[in-house]
Amino acid sequence: MRLARSPASVLALFLVSAAASAPEGGNWAQFRGPGARGIGASPGLPLRWSATQNVEWKTTIPGRGWSSPIVWGDRVFVTTVVNEGGSEEPRKGLYFGGERAAPKTSHQWKVLCLDLKTGKQRWERTVHTAVPREGVHLKNSFASETPVTDGSRVYAYFGNLGLFCLDMDGKPVWELRQPPMPTKLGWGTAASPVLHRGRLYLVNDNESKSYLQAVDAKTGRQVWRVERDEKSNWATPYVWESGARTEIVTPGTGMVRSYDLDGKLLWWLKGMSDITIATPYAANGLLYVTSGYVGSRLRPIYAIRPGAEGDISLAPEQTSGKSVAWCNWTAAPYNPSTLVEGSRLFVLYDRALLSAYSAADGKPLFEKERIAAEGVPGGGFTSSPWAYRGHLFCLNESGATFVYRAGDTPELVGANPLAEDDMCMATPAMAGDRLIIRTSARVYCVRLKVKG
Repeated sequence: MRLARSPASVLALFLVSAAASAPEGGNWAQFRGPGARGIGASPGLPLRWSATQNVEWKTTIPGRGWSSPIVWGDRVFVTTVVNEGGSEEPRKGLYFGGERAAPKTSHQWKVLCLDLKTGKQRWERTVHTAVPREGVHLKNSFASETPVTDGSRVYAYFGNLGLFCLDMDGKPVWELRQPPMPTKLGWGTAASPVLHRGRLYLVNDNESKSYLQAVDAKTGRQVWRVERDEKSNWATPYVWESGARTEIVTPGTGMVRSYDLDGKLLWWLKGMSDITIATPYAANGLLYVTSGYVGSRLRPIYAIRPGAEGDISLAPEQTSGKSVAWCNWTAAPYNPSTLVEGSRLFVLYDRALLSAYSAADGKPLFEKERIAAEGVPGGGFTSSPWAYRGHLFCLNESGATFVYRAGDTPELVGANPLAEDDMCMATPAMAGDRLIIRTSARVYCVRLKVKG
């Protein structure tokens, strides 16, 4: 079992109106950036790099964490957890048996701030030190939830520990402790927080008492909480502003549910795979939700229209409905989220395969093309893909990014390997013309070299 950092992810999140007024060059304040889309805007972002080529800086990060980096202004934020006794190294690829008992050594939960231009550490804040009360999957971490920021504060969520609010200089503002909940086979947590109009939304789907919670971002006080009839999931929620209304979309193995901003259930959809990890998002007027556990018969991609009410589930023989524009029952990836670039929806599979469909109607453009390049390390994929400058980027666990032209055919234009000792499961961030890649050992800032 592999988690998206989505995880195991890896999954993430910030959807705040302030993003619309971000300074030129842009901020990357949540998992997968503005709208959870994974789309970079700058024409200066690089197409080629290596462990040394077009690397502006690289900084070693202590401990382990599969959360994604986020960026605001000239600051890069990452979370990590340091095992004072040393951690077992994760293995690459899909496998069973990764569950681990609770460690017996003390751990430190940390938030770090790096300078965007130099990579130098600005500050480090330890928010908690203790022996963990539960274990995690070998390929998960105790810091798999991506933090989120509104430019005034940073909100770091560690699923079975709690939510910690720091100011931009690392000073504690408030904290909201959460009791640990048991997860499937002790795999741990990964769903990131969402920030929207002064509220943080947290989903904790577990084996005991699952819930969706709204928290006041200014004070840390709970605004409301609703229980969910779900078991363990690792999918980050998504705040969907469709024009008609704003709603909180929460994928789950039992069903997808959407709530209004007061926690009232609006609609639901059954028919997911046995494990749900990927993050939903909206593009071109449709909402895209996926669930693709490799061992499940159903691995659906749904494209959902705005304004749904009640039960919008499809019968097994259906591929569309009143509220579902289209469904492909067997096309979803396991760990990575899908990506819509222009009129195409791209699917990156854990087992090094790539597909593309029409985002409007789901018609296939190409399906399950092998991802490989001569002389470049192969491996599985956990990180979600991203896109810019008309290209699609797929980062494998061995640190190699495969670059495709984002078209109707699978045209590989290059491959960019990093250091051989790096393992990659976190989804990168983009800030202006800089690409920020987090690995098991370090954070890279990739940028085109300035001549002169």
